[in-house]
Parts: sequence; structure tokens; C-alpha cells
Amino acid sequence: MGIFGALTTSVAGLRANSYALENISGNIANSQTTAFKRVDTSFLDLVPQAGTSQQVAGSVTSESRLTNTLSGSVQSASVSTYMAINGEGFFAVQKPGSFADNSPVFTGVNNYTRRGDFSLDKNGYLVNGAGYYLQGVAIDPTTGNPVGSTPTVLKFQNDFLPSQATTKISYRANLASYPLTTKHDTSVAGSELLRAADFTSNPQVAGTAPPPFGDNTKVGLQKNSKAGTAITGATLLKGAAATNSASADFTITDTITVGSGGSAKTIAFYDSGAGGSAGAAPNTTYLDLATATVANLLGAIDTANGNVTTPSSVASGAITLHTGIASDLTLTSTSAGFASLGLTSPVSVVRTGGGTVGTGQVTGAESQTFLDESISGGATTAYDGSGAPVNVQFRWAKIDSSTLGTGHTDTWNLFYQVNPGATGTQVAWQNVNTNFSFNSTGQMNPVIGQLTLSNLTVSGVSLGNVTMSFGTGGLTQFADTNGNVQVNQLQQDGYAAGQLVSVSVSNEGRVVGSYSNGRNIDLAEVSVATFNGANFLKRIDGGAFEVTNESGEALFGKGGSISGSSLESSNTDIADEFTKLIVTQQAYSANTKVITTANTMVQDLLNVMR
Repeated sequence: MGIFGALTTSVAGLRANSYALENISGNIANSQTTAFKRVDTSFLDLVPQAGTSQQVAGSVTSESRLTNTLSGSVQSASVSTYMAINGEGFFAVQKPGSFADNSPVFTGVNNYTRRGDFSLDKNGYLVNGAGYYLQGVAIDPTTGNPVGSTPTVLKFQNDFLPSQATTKISYRANLASYPLTTKHDTSVAGSELLRAADFTSNPQVAGTAPPPFGDNTKVGLQKNSKAGTAITGATLLKGAAATNSASADFTITDTITVGSGGSAKTIAFYDSGAGGSAGAAPNTTYLDLATATVANLLGAIDTANGNVTTPSSVASGAITLHTGIASDLTLTSTSAGFASLGLTSPVSVVRTGGGTVGTGQVTGAESQTFLDESISGGATTAYDGSGAPVNVQFRWAKIDSSTLGTGHTDTWNLFYQVNPGATGTQVAWQNVNTNFSFNSTGQMNPVIGQLTLSNLTVSGVSLGNVTMSFGTGGLTQFADTNGNVQVNQLQQDGYAAGQLVSVSVSNEGRVVGSYSNGRNIDLAEVSVATFNGANFLKRIDGGAFEVTNESGEALFGKGGSISGSSLESSNTDIADEFTKLIVTQQAYSANTKVITTANTMVQDLLNVMR
């Protein structure tokens, strides 16, 4: 039995190594096949029953050892519908049993694969390179949640996405603590603010009582006298070189006009030292250049303007003009002496406060004034119920500043444009009728998380009630040298109707539809199946698998994550397969050597018998 047992065992060895060679060949051939799972070979010894002193090495058989749970490397891909699974799991797929009118007819039998090279076919199905159709769970576009849990074959038609009216605008921004409006003048306190007195219809929050008129100031440039020292109230308006007099003399032909129109008053000059005398023109104050000082000139300006509140003055070589509360201050002069005092004609300083009760609206007639006293807050395209686009423009106007002193707080009003073409008394801009106040650290106080724009209407298109959300810290007021509104977020939730243009797969494992209206909507969730016995699945063509009793049924919800625009490579290692190929070849050759030796021994035995 020994020789004949050796022969049969060697034949079994040849058969087992031939099987291993077949697997190695298949692994190498599929080393570039997407998501291919190599098949390794296991060798099992077959030992006949014998006494303990008569045991033999026995024969051998071989069987496959699957690597379904060993992933290949994941590589990025340029096709947006390609996908790969990171970790455990398989794509749930089906293959049509037949076709009717060029459309697939499915048998309802599920298969499973790691091959993720899916592309959209003419019928709207995602089909991989082996002809398997992807399954998943549809997503409710309203809630964004999966509809059910049982996967079905996914199909994406070129349907229209219905329009959705805007119901919410999310807004986050930083408001420059000093807005650089068209009317701002850093030498005039409060000039950056929206001034209610500049409007016939006060655009501040409806019902806001106007503050009383208050004194305002303008500070001129610092100037020196002919003596080289800073000008003071005692500086003469005309004098010899190296004296405490204006660096450029006033002359008897110079005039300064205070105010404008029919109420304007004039300051004129004469020189008694040269034989001159004061004139008698109406509404004119005359100053004698032989003795007149800067203090005399400032007093004359205050008197002409009706300022009895705080007198204009000079300190450290710079003149500070005061309006008083009676009227705004306007000065015009072509005098070189006027400029030598650090004042540039024309000088215009408005009082603080004043105006009428707030209406919360800007009329068409006063649109330009509003634009000059506010800064842009950005714009967004919103949509009505039919999907018609509406351009919603925002502007911010600062109405109070803590820099004005005690009792003042940094406060802003927000406006949206109602009618770009408004004229006369037609409403051009609407105040959202909320005061936004900020503390010294630039934080909103009190916090306004959201508000409702009631019956938001732009250019005659009604959007209904729209919620404007700012969040807890969405609005801040920090210094910004650009002096504008830095909009960090301005989004709305509406959109026009659109047609499906393309689909892609996200890294969240969702099929995302891109529509002609620019919207990206989650359409379906790709189903990933796992198995308790994944290595007991039955292999079928195209890198797919069938369920067996040993593998157990598919389980959903516990698989790995999905990477979009990616593909899994074969898990075959060419170098490793070449090593196994050499070992298999040597084992095969050794078995043939055993057969040759056994055959020689049999021939020797036969020769003895002859």
C-alpha cells in the first residue's frame, strides 16, 4: 500500500496545487478589477484511520479561502457618481431578469457588491460596470430624512423640483463701529449717524420720539501764528511778521458768510489804523483789523448763528466751532486768513437731534439723503410662492453713538428696499422697526436672535411673513477701517423651480441631485449591507455575491462610511501572488518527483518478479 498510497497522494497533491494555481491566476488577472476580492487557497490534510504506531502523513485536498472582508485601497475618481465603502459592507444591487421597451425588469433578487463604478444610464438608474443596479432608500426633500428602511432600486427622473417660497433669511455680520457714510466727517461728532432732522418723514423706528436739538462741534486744523506758536484766542487777525497774528492776514475786502439763503449774515472787516471805519450794511457785523482777535471773530460767528449755548473756542492751536441749538452752522469765505485759522470753506455743521416722530419708512423723495447717511448691508435673491425671484437689498443706518457722551448708546436700524423706483411720497425703504444696540465690547445688548419681516414686499411682489435670523452672536460691532458692513452670512431658504441636471454621491453616502436652479437636493441614501458571515457569501460574475445560509441575511445600518468620487481597488497584491506562484510551482514539481520515484520503485519490483 505504501507505494500505491504515495502515488494517489501525489496525484491529490497535483490536484490541490493545480487548484491553487487556478486561484493565483485569477487573482493576478483581476489585479486591476474594481473592488475585486482575491481568492486564497487553503490546504487540508486527509488522514486514514490507523493505529497509533501505523499513522501516515495522509493525502491532501484544497478549498477556497475568501477575502470578502479585506478592503482594497480607496482612490479618488473624477466621476461624481463613483463611490467606495470605507470599512465593512456591500452595496445592495439587483440585476434585471429581462428588458421590456428598453427598460429593465427586475426579479426582486438582491445581490451585493463592493464595485462602486456606478454611472447614470438613460433611464435614470445608477448602474455599475458589471451591469448591477444600485439600491437605496429615497429621501424626503422637505425633511431630509429617509423614507422607510427597505432598499429599492434607485431611479432618478428628469423631473422638475417645485419652487419653494422664502420663509427664512439667515444673516450674520459685523457693523463697523464708525460707518464711513457719504456724509461722514471725522472732524464733526455724530456726522456718521442718520439724522432724523434731515428728513421730512423720520425713517427711524416707527413711534420713536425725536430727541431735542443739541449743540454740535467741528474742530479745525492745528495752526501756528507768525510768531511760530499755536494760535490762541488773543491771536490778531492781522499783524506784523513774528507777532502773535494769523499766518495770513485778513483784509478789508474779506467776508465770512454765516448761514445761507435769506437768513444769511455777513462778517466784514475794516482797518481803523489805515483810516477805515465800520460800514452800515444790514445783517453785517464789522470787525476792526487793527485790534480784532480770533476770540472776537469766534464771538461774531456765534452771535450771527444764534449760538448762546457753548461758545466757540480755540485750544492747542485748533479752533472748535459750536452750532448751539438755535440753528445749524454754515460758513463760507474765500479769505486766505480764514484758511490760516485751520478752517476750510465751506464749513457745515449740523446740530444733533431734531426731526419728527419716527415713521419707519424712507420716501422716494428722500432716498438719496438716506443713502448718504447709511451703508450697504448686502443683498440676497428671495422667491415668492410661484418661484419668482426678488432682489432684497439691505442697508444699515447708525442712529446713536456712545462717543457722544453720557446717555448715548451705539444703536443701529436695519432697512430693506421696498421700491427701487419710488418717487415723491412712495415708500422706498422700510425699517424693520427694531433698534439694535451694542455694548462697549461690540456685542449686541440685548440679544435679538430673530425677528419677523411682516408681509415682506419688494417691487410689488409679496413674500409674506419672513423670519430673519441673526443667532446669538450673529451681529457684532467692532472697529473696521473700511467703515462698512462685513456680511459673514446672508442666505435664504427659497428657490425657483428647477430641472434635474446631474447627480453625484456625497461623502455622507447620499445621492445628491443638482438642479438647473442651482439647488443641490439629497435624493436618496445608498444602502450598505453587512453580514455576520461575509466570507461565506457566494461569488457570482461581475464582483457580486449572493446570500447563503452560512452568510446569514443582509443587515442594514451598521456598515462603513461611503466616499463619493472614489473607487476601491482590487485587494490583490501582485508581489504576494508571485511569491505564492513560486511556492505552488515548487510544490507541484515536488509532487511530480514523488510520482516519478514511485514509478521507478514499481518498475524495480516488476523486474524482480520477472
